[in-house]
Amino acid sequence: MKVVIAGSSGLIGTALVAALRRDGHEVARLVRRRAAGPDEYTWDPVRADLDKRALRGADAVVNLCGATIGRRRWNGSFKQELRDSRITPTDVLASAVAAADVPTLLNASGVHIYGGGTGDRVVDETSPAGAGFLATLCRDWEAASRPAADAGVRTVLLRSAIVLSRRGGMLNTLQPLYSLGLGGRLGNGRQYTPWISLADEIGAIVFTLGNDKLTGPINVVGPAPVTNAEFSRALGRSLHRPTPLVVPAFALRALLGEVADEAILHGPRAIPTALEEAGYEFQHPTIGAALAATVGRPGDER
Repeated sequence: MKVVIAGSSGLIGTALVAALRRDGHEVARLVRRRAAGPDEYTWDPVRADLDKRALRGADAVVNLCGATIGRRRWNGSFKQELRDSRITPTDVLASAVAAADVPTLLNASGVHIYGGGTGDRVVDETSPAGAGFLATLCRDWEAASRPAADAGVRTVLLRSAIVLSRRGGMLNTLQPLYSLGLGGRLGNGRQYTPWISLADEIGAIVFTLGNDKLTGPINVVGPAPVTNAEFSRALGRSLHRPTPLVVPAFALRALLGEVADEAILHGPRAIPTALEEAGYEFQHPTIGAALAATVGRPGDER
C-alpha cells in the first residue's frame, strides 16, 4: 500500500512509519516545514494548503495530529490549542481525502470520549459519548472527519488509550519515580486506567489498514482493563520496586488543575470489541505482559 501519514514525528507516528516500511509499504509523510526528502510533502492545515501530489495513488491516510494532552496545565488558551491541533487538520485532511478519492482514512481519537462518569460499567464502541472537555474534544475531533465518510471513504476512528512505551508518554514520567520507590496509586485508585502497549497500538493500526470490514469507531485499548491501583502495582512489579505511596485527589487537583479530573482521577473501563471481533490478536493482552515487554524483564508478566 501507499500510506500517507500526518503526525508522523510523534511517538506513534515514528513507530508506525518504521513498521509499515518494514512490511514493504510506501510511506508518504506530511510535514509542516519545507519538504526535505522524496517521502515528504508540505502542508499547512491552518491555511488548508496541502500538496496534492501526496495523495496521488494513496491507498490510505492516517491522521495522528494533536498536541499532547498532558503537556502542561490547562487554561483557556491551551484548551483551544488542543482543539485547533486536532479539529482543523482533521477537517482539511478529510476534505482532501474525499476530493482525491482515497479509499481509507484512519483518524486518531481518544478513549476518553466516553467521559469520566462510566465508573465500573464496561464501555465499547456502541457506548455513547460522555460529558466533559475531553469527551467533547474527542466527539468534535471525530465529527471533523465527516467530509470523508460522507463521500463514501472508509473512515475509522482510532479511540486510543494511554500508549505504554519506554520512548515517551506517561511511562517516561512515571518510571523514574517508581524506580526511586516513589510509586503508588492516584486518588482512591478505583478509577480505570485504559492502556495499550505501543506494539499493539501499531499492530492494531496496521491490522485495520488491511481490513476493509473495520469502519467507524474502534477502541484501541488493551483487552483486560485495570484500575489505577492495579496499574500501579503492576508497574511496581515490573520495575521491582515497592509502591507504598498514595497521591491524594486534592493534591493532584492542586498540582494539575482540570486535567486531574478529566484524565487521571477518572477513566473508562473500555474494551476493544471491534478489534477482537475482527480477529486481531493482542501481543500483550494483560497489563503485566505489556509492562514486562516495555520496562520489565521476562517473568514479570503476572
